Amino acid sequence: MAPGPRATWRDAAVSAVRHRHRPWPLCRHCVGVALDMGSARTRAWIAGRGLILDVPTVTFPGTGAVYPIQRGAIIDTPGTARMLERLLGHRLPRFTRPLVVVTAPVLDGVAYRARARTAVEVLRPRGVLTVPGARAVALGAGAGLSRPLLVVDVGAHLTEVVLLADGAVVDARRTALGTSDLDTASAADIGEAVAVMVTAMLRQDRTSLTLDALHRGALLAGGGALRPEITYHLTGRLHTPLRTVPAPHTAAVRGAATLLHSAHTHPSTAPRRDHHPH
Repeated sequence: MAPGPRATWRDAAVSAVRHRHRPWPLCRHCVGVALDMGSARTRAWIAGRGLILDVPTVTFPGTGAVYPIQRGAIIDTPGTARMLERLLGHRLPRFTRPLVVVTAPVLDGVAYRARARTAVEVLRPRGVLTVPGARAVALGAGAGLSRPLLVVDVGAHLTEVVLLADGAVVDARRTALGTSDLDTASAADIGEAVAVMVTAMLRQDRTSLTLDALHRGALLAGGGALRPEITYHLTGRLHTPLRTVPAPHTAAVRGAATLLHSAHTHPSTAPRRDHHPH
């Protein structure tokens, strides 16, 4: 099974720069929610309560089950909003406006972020921050970001390979292939697809960042990291140490929760007399 379409590192870099320069909202004391909405599972973390949801990404509009997120893309924004209202509407204190941190795929992230922001409006957020999924994984794993880092995130319907340098995305590839495809594809196919993406990174990289990251060892996350047959083939094809993050299927939402904590304690969130949060 051939890998799906890929974008260049320039697309990912532009997306990351835009994200890094988004201002922090004023939200020191508000309720906080971290969201990781994948094609197969949606996970939510509420500040002070920890991980409260790890459920299928599905909504029920009355005509049966509908899956509003497919292959890393939000294809049904109203359906995603209904899902969030059903899952979280009754779990948030009344008359509060939460700060929400949402993970997003690195590639096609602009469209995903726009639709995610629209869907999250159902929670009446005070502010919405988005974070590339690979960076969230690194934060959730407690990985140092001062050195180049290669993140391999094998999800149910999408596999991303992302190179981070100083925490920013400098190259990213993906394939529309994941653990849900193991009935028609094999673990070897996923290993081969990842190897092809990493090889392309090495060939395009005019610096030593990719090579340095490979020498350091790749960080493996996503539900695929829990499948021994996938880790076996990845190890054999990449010829580099693989470091599986603890609880790899929830690493992204834990990283988003880390950013949520940072947003509450960031100096720019200190109350100011000349500014009143709405």
